[in-house]
Amino acid sequence: MSARRVPDADIHMKPSEHAMLKFFRRAGAMVLALLLALPAPAVSAGRNFTIAVIPDTQTYANFRHQKAEGFPFDAADLMKQQFDYIAAHSAPRGGDIRFVAHVGDVWEHATIAIDPAHVARGFKAAPNPFLAKYFAPTTKVGTVEIPLAEEAFDKIAGLVPFGIAPGNHDYDAMWTDIRYPPFPVVDPANKRSLGVQHVGGLRSFRSTFGDRSRFFAGKPWYVASHDGGADSAQIFEAGGYRFLHIALQFNAPRSSLRWAAAVLRRYRGWPTILSTHDYLTPLGERGSDPAMDAHGIDPKDGSPQILWDELISRHDQIFLVLCGHQSGEARRRDKNAFGHDVDQLLADYQDRHQASIDAGLTPPPPLGDGWMRLLGFDMDAAVPTIRVRTYSPHYGKDSRALATYAAWYKAAERPDLTDAQFLDQSDFVLSLDDFRQRFGPGRSAP
Repeated sequence: MSARRVPDADIHMKPSEHAMLKFFRRAGAMVLALLLALPAPAVSAGRNFTIAVIPDTQTYANFRHQKAEGFPFDAADLMKQQFDYIAAHSAPRGGDIRFVAHVGDVWEHATIAIDPAHVARGFKAAPNPFLAKYFAPTTKVGTVEIPLAEEAFDKIAGLVPFGIAPGNHDYDAMWTDIRYPPFPVVDPANKRSLGVQHVGGLRSFRSTFGDRSRFFAGKPWYVASHDGGADSAQIFEAGGYRFLHIALQFNAPRSSLRWAAAVLRRYRGWPTILSTHDYLTPLGERGSDPAMDAHGIDPKDGSPQILWDELISRHDQIFLVLCGHQSGEARRRDKNAFGHDVDQLLADYQDRHQASIDAGLTPPPPLGDGWMRLLGFDMDAAVPTIRVRTYSPHYGKDSRALATYAAWYKAAERPDLTDAQFLDQSDFVLSLDDFRQRFGPGRSAP
């Protein structure tokens, strides 16, 4: 089959721009065919259950990646497939998925150049040709990208509780700070050469996924919010325990951390999962993306290290942290101030582009290939475990079951690893050695 060319701005991209776009942004099977191909929902045995983690869907929602804009297929279908899978495997439909965490960047574009609050404080934007070319504010956020996201979340609304941590692309404005402009020549190997971006304004996010939105208003499992829902808390029951989930905004300020601490006190002793957008690097370090260093631009904003030092490490009930934003996979385990384990997981697949290659696109724009995380909790074991699987409804396989997985992705993400080591990044087991000590035996299965 002859290669098809990308009809939008991606076609004119220089190689260096394409590499930077892949870093920064982080097929079209019909839904009916997808549903028919889904494996039968697994019936939950004993106290076992699954949490689905959806990372960085902005490339699927990007208005330029839809048929209406001349793209050869609707990339949004890959996102819808993820939510169709979750719905089909949710507990009310006989499956074992009890909760869904979206770690941010639901859609792609901004709606304004710079938000009024930062302008009022004296912040100024520097010209950035790359940002203007690929991420210029557009009204199509409201007419295309947000409706596509709503359509996806409608598939699980009423079936399973969920939380969303807003990412940098979910803010109204994303701009380059005048003190840190882009270099005259952008170097794909140096993220700082793109300049340092900042974000502001959450009007679109609040109207779509805020505490008064149709998705969360009046829901008994949506138990707390701050900043209009930019920070939120949900509860769910699974595996004999009552869990708390806290979703924090991008590089959450200290006001968000104080709010989260109050929620933790209210639900003292509940095993808690915290989701936020930017927290781990692909090498497993706690650190901000060099091109999105919010705390470096505005000291009022937080950072991954501040989040650990001032919230996570100080609250013993937080045992798991989920994040996205920085392309790739990583994990680390640290002891908190009480000597207990905190597992921290990065998963972000937005730079993967095999689906674009399959469609004959050249150069292949990054989309994500439908990959998401499934965290399978085994609470019947003497020592509870989490089986972490990476699954793509688009390909209908786990990473370990796909023979070409390492060949497709390892060179771009972790060329330093062997194929076996790379597969172990996507499919592994966490042993929750001190879970019972911290949270008790839990209730027995009926």
